[in-house]
Amino acid sequence: MSGAGFILAINLSVAGLFGAAFLFVAVYDRARVSARWFAASFGCGMLNFLLEFAVAAAGPSQALAIAAYMAFVGALAGFTRGIAHLHGRKPPWRIIATLVFGALALRYAIDGLARESLLRLVLYQLPYFSLQAVGATIAWRWPRPGLGGRLLAVLLTLSSVHYLVKPFVAHLNGGAGSGPETYLATDYAMFSQASGTVLGVAVALLLLVILVRDVLADFTERSLTDKLSGLLNRRGFEELLASSLAAAANTGVPVSLVICDLDRFKAVNDTYGHAAGDRVIVAFSGLLRECLGEHHSAARIGGEEFAVLLVGSSLPTARLFAESVRSAFAIQEIDDMPEGARFTASFGIAQLVPGETAFDFQERADAALYAAKNNGRDRVEIAGAASTFAPDRRVSA
Repeated sequence: MSGAGFILAINLSVAGLFGAAFLFVAVYDRARVSARWFAASFGCGMLNFLLEFAVAAAGPSQALAIAAYMAFVGALAGFTRGIAHLHGRKPPWRIIATLVFGALALRYAIDGLARESLLRLVLYQLPYFSLQAVGATIAWRWPRPGLGGRLLAVLLTLSSVHYLVKPFVAHLNGGAGSGPETYLATDYAMFSQASGTVLGVAVALLLLVILVRDVLADFTERSLTDKLSGLLNRRGFEELLASSLAAAANTGVPVSLVICDLDRFKAVNDTYGHAAGDRVIVAFSGLLRECLGEHHSAARIGGEEFAVLLVGSSLPTARLFAESVRSAFAIQEIDDMPEGARFTASFGIAQLVPGETAFDFQERADAALYAAKNNGRDRVEIAGAASTFAPDRRVSA
C-alpha cells in the first residue's frame, strides 16, 4: 500500500469514528439537528474513501470516479447544512443544491481535459471550495460566536482555501496521476490526503467540543428550570440567591426579595380543574417575566409560590414592582376561563441586611407574605427589621 493509500485508510477510520460520535450526540439529544447532518456528512466521507480504494483496485472506471467525487461533494453539502443548523440559521438550500448539481455537471464537463492541466485541476476543486466557503461564511456570521465559534470560522476558511491551493501543488508535483486509478501512487495524493486529514480532524474535534458544551449547558438549564412556568425552579433560585448575596457582600448593591403566592389556589383547582390551574400559573409566570428588569430573576419555588430576586433594587423599587404585578394580575383574563373569572396574588418583600444569611432573608420575605395573607390577600406587605420579624402563618393559601 502506498503512503497516500495508508493515509486514506486512516481517513476512513477517522471518518467512521467521528461519524459515530456525532450520531451518538444526535441520538442522545434529538434536538441537535446539526449533529445528524454532521454524522451524515462523515458517512458520505467514508463512502468517498471506500470508492477511492475501489477506483484504485478496479482500474479505469468513469462511473466509480464520478461516484467518489460526488460522495465527497455530498459530504461537504451535508456538512454545510449542519453548520447552518448549528448557528441557528435556515440552510441555504438553493445555493447548496445549485452547487451540488453544478458539481456533477462540471465533473462530466472536465473529463475531456488533460488530467495534468491546471485548468482541470482548478475546476475539479472548485465545488469543494465553494461548498466549504458557504459554511465558512455562515460561521463568520454567528452573532455570538465566542472563542470556539471564531476558531471554527477560521478553520473552515483555511479548509476552503486549501482546496484552491491543492491544484497548484498538484501542478508543481507532476499532476494527480495519469488516471483515477493511479492517483493514490502520486506525491500529490499524499499531500491532499494529509492536509485533508489535519483540517478535517481539527474541525471535527472543535465541532464535537461545541456540541457537547451546548448539550451540557442545555442539560444544566433544564435541571434549573421549572417546566410549566419556564422560570427557575427552587434549586436554580437557591443557587442564584447564594451567588447574588455573595456578590452583594462585595459590591454593597441593594438586593430585594419578593415572595408571591396565588390566593386560594386550591379553590381554583377544585372549581375549574388542574389544567385551568396550570393556565393560571403560566399566565402569572408570563406576567412576572414581562415586568422583570435587566438584573432581576424570577422562580417558581412551590406549587403556586414564586420568588423574584431584584438585584440593585431597594424596598421602594421592589414595592413598585410588586404592586404593578399585583394590579395587573388582578385584572388579567386567563385563556379558556369563564368570563369574569379573575385571580389574585399576595406579596411579601424584604431588603437584604448586610451580613444576613440567605435563610433569614427568605424567612423575612416569607413572613411579610403571610402578613399579606392575614390582612386580606391581594396585597403587598414589607418585612420588618431582621431582628424583629415574627412569622404568623395562621392563614393558608
